Amino acid sequence: MVDEADDGSELGGASDGSARPVGARSSKQPAAKKSSPKKAPSEKSKRGSTEQSIGVLSVVMPCYNELHTVAECLDAVLTRPEVGEVLIVDDGSTDGTREVLATFDDPRVKVILQPVNRGKGAALRRGFEEATRPFVIVQDADLEYDPNDYPRVLAPLIDGRADVVYGSRFAGGDAHRVLFYWHSLGNKVLTLASNLFTDLNLTDMETCYKAFRREVIQSIAIEEDRFGFEPEITAKVAAANWRVFEVGISYNGRSYADGKKIGWRDGVRALYCIVRYSPLGERWMRR
Repeated sequence: MVDEADDGSELGGASDGSARPVGARSSKQPAAKKSSPKKAPSEKSKRGSTEQSIGVLSVVMPCYNELHTVAECLDAVLTRPEVGEVLIVDDGSTDGTREVLATFDDPRVKVILQPVNRGKGAALRRGFEEATRPFVIVQDADLEYDPNDYPRVLAPLIDGRADVVYGSRFAGGDAHRVLFYWHSLGNKVLTLASNLFTDLNLTDMETCYKAFRREVIQSIAIEEDRFGFEPEITAKVAAANWRVFEVGISYNGRSYADGKKIGWRDGVRALYCIVRYSPLGERWMRR
């Protein structure tokens, strides 16, 4: 289907990549219960968990000039049983991406065409509005993030521990392509700055893999049109005291020759957004 868009607790360090809370101050979080020795899950409970996750996920995929990767990425997403719908927001592509998307006839796929390029944040805003499944995740249309990590990211949401889950490229022992040192350092600096203003304990604020309960993401007004979405959504999630978890994921980063689009100006904008959407920034804007 193709739509034409309108114009206009204690903080743990899970080194094995398992889920850990990163915001323990939430008033929405249930009171802690005394822990008891955990039994290994039976085959029956494993099957029940798998059945519980079938079709529960809305995948929102912003897309701009991804001719060489979008088909393979979408194929990978559609193999996952958790996926109930894929909302692809094409953000004014001019390289033939739209023609590729038109060849997909899977009923789970809905293509939304932005009339002009407006940015990742604007594309996500439109996709989140259209989501109908219990959980929502962001999936870039390149091949940097692996949909096989969906079960790991979704687990804290499905079992009711989390409202929001971040998939961290810097936590856990999964395979990572080794690329740019300065990009990695920049990500860590931005994450540190974000943590200072939000009082969270994230290791990867800029990650693409952010998953939400649908009512959470649809309750947040997204203002940023470009890559400022990442610090904005993090600040607003923290301010609302939602329960945030983080899990380790794999990562196959790409170079600028491969089509990477984010640049240093986006890093400067991210620093602005960290301050702008913090409680201090919000108070200043209301003056």
